[in-house]
Amino acid sequence: MTTKLRARPAAIILTPAAEARIAELMARAPDGAIGVKLSTPRRGCSGLAYSVDYVTDEQAFDEKIETPGGTFYVDGASVLYLVGSTMDWREDDFAAGFVFENPNAKGACGCGESFTV
Repeated sequence: MTTKLRARPAAIILTPAAEARIAELMARAPDGAIGVKLSTPRRGCSGLAYSVDYVTDEQAFDEKIETPGGTFYVDGASVLYLVGSTMDWREDDFAAGFVFENPNAKGACGCGESFTV
């Protein structure tokens, strides 16, 4: 009997706007950058924050998501906090940035810069 393995869903869903922003970032990436990486460092009033940075080397436990504009990584230590999340890019007259809908977040600080699980 052979067992069929199901493809594992990505840890995070990227909206078309987020993918387009990753493509823009990679188009002007510094030399040596192989992609963009999302992590959740301990920071802010609620404990964890979202951080998006260029990455120059691939880590063994990072989640790797291929997008049309470049490779997107999710920090291996952050995956558990992000499973099922959606990452979007939003712009208006006053602000622009990545926005996260995270079903694992149990609370957030008043300014929206950090969250708790």
